[in-house]
Amino acid sequence: MIGPVTTQKSPRSPQAGTPSLLRAINDRAALELLLANGPLSRTQIGSLTGLSKPTASQLLARLEAAGLVVPVGTTAGGPGPNAQLYQVNPAAGYVAGLDVTSTTVRVAVADITGVTLAEHQVSCKGWPAATTVERVAEAVAETVRRAQLPAGSLREAVIGIGGAPDPATGKLRYASHLPGWHSPRLLEELATAIGAPVSIENDVNLAAVAEQSVGAAAGCEDFVLLWAEEGIGAAIVLAGRLHRGFTGGAGEVGYMPVPGAPVSLNSRRKHSGGFQDLAGEPAVLALARAHGLRGADAAQAVAAALDAPEGEAFLAELAERLAVGLAVIASVVDPELVVLSGGTPTAGGERLRELVQQALGRMSIPRPEVRLSALPGSPVLAGALQRALASSRDALFSTR
Repeated sequence: MIGPVTTQKSPRSPQAGTPSLLRAINDRAALELLLANGPLSRTQIGSLTGLSKPTASQLLARLEAAGLVVPVGTTAGGPGPNAQLYQVNPAAGYVAGLDVTSTTVRVAVADITGVTLAEHQVSCKGWPAATTVERVAEAVAETVRRAQLPAGSLREAVIGIGGAPDPATGKLRYASHLPGWHSPRLLEELATAIGAPVSIENDVNLAAVAEQSVGAAAGCEDFVLLWAEEGIGAAIVLAGRLHRGFTGGAGEVGYMPVPGAPVSLNSRRKHSGGFQDLAGEPAVLALARAHGLRGADAAQAVAAALDAPEGEAFLAELAERLAVGLAVIASVVDPELVVLSGGTPTAGGERLRELVQQALGRMSIPRPEVRLSALPGSPVLAGALQRALASSRDALFSTR
C-alpha cells in the first residue's frame, strides 16, 4: 500500500533588500528628516540616518536631480569650511484643501513642505445645485492665482464636507443639507474642473487628522474628537487610524440615543431626537435663553456666558449635556483622550473644558483626558491640507 505523497518544501532564505529598495528607503528617510528639522547638511543627514558620507552625498545628488531638494546656503560659525545646507524643494508640488459647509467654501493652497501660500473664502448660499462643481473649481482657481502659481499646479485636492462617502458606492451620505454634492460622478467632475485628483472626506474626520498631526492629539493613537457647532459629530481614531465604519458613518452621533433627549423613531428626519437635540446649536441657544443669555449662534451665547453672572449655571448644564454623549462614546471606545472642537466648545474655552472633564468623570467609568482643540482657524481646512500633503508626499517621495 502506498502512503500519501507529501511534498517537502525547501526552506527559503530571507531575501535581502534590493539596492533600489534600500535607496528608496534612505531617500524617504532623508526627506522626512528635512521636513521635520529644516535645512540640514550632508554630514547632519548622514549622522541622523546612519549613512556614510559618500552614501549621503549620493543621496542628496539623486534628490537634487529629481527636484526634491534644493541647496539653501551654508553653515557658518563652526570650525573648518562652511557646509552646504539642503531643504525639501517647496516647488516640488502643491496641494489644495477645502472646507465646505452649507454657507461657505474655504480653500487653502500649500506647497509640499506644508507652508500655506494662500487662502480664499466664498459664500455658497443660493448656489444653484447644477453650478456647484463649476463654482468650487472657480474658488480653487482663484486661490491658486492668489498663491501666484500657474493654472494646473495642483497635485491633489482634498475636500472636507459634512457627510461621508459610502465606501461601496462612493455616494455622499448624511449630507441632505448640501444640494449639488450628490452626483454619482461628483469626484470625476470635480477632478476635471479643478485639474487635479480630488478626494472627499468627512469634515469632522479631517479635524481629527489635523489635531493628530499638529494639534491637541499629537502623539496620541486612541482618541475621540467631538465636534459641536450647528450640528454634533465625532471622529474616532483607533491605533493611530481613523475608524470610518462599514458605510463611512462612524462618528455620526447626532442621532445617538442619550439620556435627556427624545429618542428618534425616524432617522430620516433631520435633527429628530438624540444627542443633536441635547447639545446641537438649537438646543444650546434654547438653554442659553432659559438662563437669560443671548447670542446670534451657540458660540456667541457660550462666549457671553463666560462674563455673565448667570453664565456659570448655563455652562455647567451645557457641560453635563456634552458629557452625557461623551460617556456613551467612551463606554464603547474607551479612548485615551477626548478633543473638544467646533465653535461651541472653543468659545467656552478652558472653563467649559474643565466642567466637561468633571461631568464626564462623574458619569463614566472610562475617564479620558479632555482637551480643547489647539488649532487656530479652521481645523477642517487644516486637516484637508494634511491629508492632501500626506498623499502627495507618498507619491513624490517614492524615488524607486
